[in-house]
Formats: sequence, C-alpha cells, structure tokens
Amino acid sequence: MRCETWDVRRARAAVLVVAAAGLLTRMLIAANMPGPADVRIFHGFAKAIVRHGPIRIYEQPLPGLPVYNHPPLAGWLLLGLNELEELGIPFGTLIRSPASIADFFCALLVFEIVRRHRSVGAALACGIGVALSPVLIATSGYHGNTDAVAITFALAAAHLLVDRKAPLAAGVAAALSISVKFIPVVVLPALFLVALRSGRPALVRFCAGFTALIALVWGPVLMTVPQNLRENVLEYAGGGYRLWGLVRFAELFGLPEPAITYIEGDGHFLFVLACMAAGAWLALLRPARLPAVVAVTMGLLLLLSTASALQYLTWAAAGLFVIGFWEGAAYGCLLGLTAVLGYQGRSAVRWSETVLHLGEAGWVLLAACLVVGIRKILAAPPGTPPENPDGRVPVTAPRTARPADSVVN
Repeated sequence: MRCETWDVRRARAAVLVVAAAGLLTRMLIAANMPGPADVRIFHGFAKAIVRHGPIRIYEQPLPGLPVYNHPPLAGWLLLGLNELEELGIPFGTLIRSPASIADFFCALLVFEIVRRHRSVGAALACGIGVALSPVLIATSGYHGNTDAVAITFALAAAHLLVDRKAPLAAGVAAALSISVKFIPVVVLPALFLVALRSGRPALVRFCAGFTALIALVWGPVLMTVPQNLRENVLEYAGGGYRLWGLVRFAELFGLPEPAITYIEGDGHFLFVLACMAAGAWLALLRPARLPAVVAVTMGLLLLLSTASALQYLTWAAAGLFVIGFWEGAAYGCLLGLTAVLGYQGRSAVRWSETVLHLGEAGWVLLAACLVVGIRKILAAPPGTPPENPDGRVPVTAPRTARPADSVVN
C-alpha cells in the first residue's frame, strides 16, 4: 500500500472516514442479523440485572443461563441497554453497539500509536486495517460481547501513559479495561512498572486514577458479595471445550487426560502469570514501546488460553496492527474467515472440521506474529521515542528515508 505525500491531518481524516464506514458496516450487521446465542444470553442477563440489580446479580441463580462472569461495569452497561430497549431499540442491536463503537475508536487510537514510531503511511495502513479487519467485523458486529471495549481501553491506557504523558487518564483507562472484561488484568504489571519508571508524580497520578475508578465500580460489589465475585469473575477459567490452542493440540497429540484436565483447571493460572511476567519484562526493557508491549501481552494470553470462544480472537486483532500492518492483516483475514465460518447458524459457535483446522493454522500464525512483535520491541532504542507530531519520519530512521512530504509505506 503506497501512501505518498500524506501528512498527519489528511491521514487522520482518511482513517476517520474508513472507521466510520467500518462502524456503519458493523451496525448494519447488528441491526439485520440475529447474532449467536450470546445475544439471547446477554438479554437474559440484562433482565436478571433489572430484577436483582448489578451488584446482587453475582449471588443469584440464573436458570437457563450460564454463570454471570462479567465485571461490575458490564452490569451497569446492561442496565443501561435495557433502558434503551424500553424506548423501542432492539436489544440484539444494542448489545453489539459497544464493541462496534470501540472498534471505531480503536482504529483512530492505533493510527495515533503507530505514527509516533513509524511513518504516517504505516500509521494510515494500520488504522484502516483495524477499521476493516474481518475478524473484528465478525466478532464485534455479529457476536458483540465486551472484548473489543476492554482491548481499546487497555491500548488507550498505554498510549496515554507513554505517548500523551497523561498518567491520571491512563490509570482511569486501565481500570475501565478490567471493569468491562477482566482479561486485560495481564497488562497491569507492565502499566504499573512503566508508571513507576516515569517518576513519582506520574506513578501517584496513575495510581490515583486507577484506584478511584476501581473503588467506584468494584467497591460496592466487593463490600456486598465478595465471595460470589471471586468465584464468578476472578477465578473464571472459561468453558471446558477443547477447540483452541494448547488444549486443542494437547488432545491431538494424545497427552494424558490428567495433564489436559490440569491445564484446563488450576494450571491455567500459570499461563496467566507467564503472560504477566512476559509483559512486565518487555516493559522494563523498552518502556517507550508500552503500547506494543500491551499488544504482545494480550496476544500471548490468547495464544496460551485454555478456553475456546470465537470472540476471544478479538484479544490480538487490533494489537497486531500496532506491531505491524502485515501481521495484523494476515491475522485478521485468516481468523476472520475462521470466525465467519464459525458463526454459521444460531448456535453460539459451529466448530466444524474446517473451522478447527483454520483455528489451528491461526494459532500458529499468531505465534509467529508474536515472535516478530517481540523482536521489534527489543530492536527499538531503549530510550524515549522521538516525537512525530507533524508526520516526519522519526529521527531514528535510516538516512535513506524519504523526507516528510513524501512518506511511503
């Protein structure tokens, strides 16, 4: 993709237009397609929250529904969506709106992140890639859930902390990310370490923003039903299906059943800790590349996940564009095909043999992309990244790079 004579304003406007088109596409899908079983499940959750409240919902038996494993902010979100449904807006459209809107902002966010480290052309391609990513269109526009919202807030926290030098807002964004979906908890060590290395004032402001939001959202639930919150949310290990990743390959290669059961059970915490440790290590070595570190950490969590769900593919989709355009595009297309085929029918997923094999190939591709991402992070200078506010090629670029008015990707 050649993007000559692009400045930041024109490139940002182009990403904005394409992101708006992507949002429209997602909303048309949400408005005209019934979606998977999760739409019905979330509708049931919303009605239960209306009866019991977003705090007591964790201690309630929910006949006909799975365990309510969503963080506290998701409950308030569902309560608001139920109010909008009362105005005549179909719930099936509403429940897929947060993820679709999050993708819109994530495209702009990825553009802003990438342009600080590479050319404007590269940032333009990556921003558009997020907006048009097949896997994000399928998971956000058709499936819904809150995964895309959590990822957007996690990337925003890293961007605000190291690129915008706004630690207070970064702390709020970090708290929001784990309050709609708990999975970004794996990036918190990296965020706190970079805040610590940024100096005491930055650390204090980051912790203040994070603590204030956590106290506001999590505090009432922790004080009322702490045991139920721990069991339903903090210790949730995912479903017991063996359709993806380590568990899938362990079964294919004939590992003993006790070993597979351990991986699916208590052993999954070891993989979560490994992701946290990897993210913290990369953040210590290259704090200026924190957005890429967050992207790699979330991708690693998906790679090592012992649970299977097509919406989980969102965890790595946008972040891989922070690593590079081709990594994000390859993942988005291959796993997008996996998602589209898997969403055939009204069931939650339809893991046919074709989808399973595509998932296996996607897992291998994800592993390769993460290796590339880690190498790129470690190859970057350890200091503060150069500012690139006007679209010029960063000062660390080779002498053969084109001048500012002719940036090529």
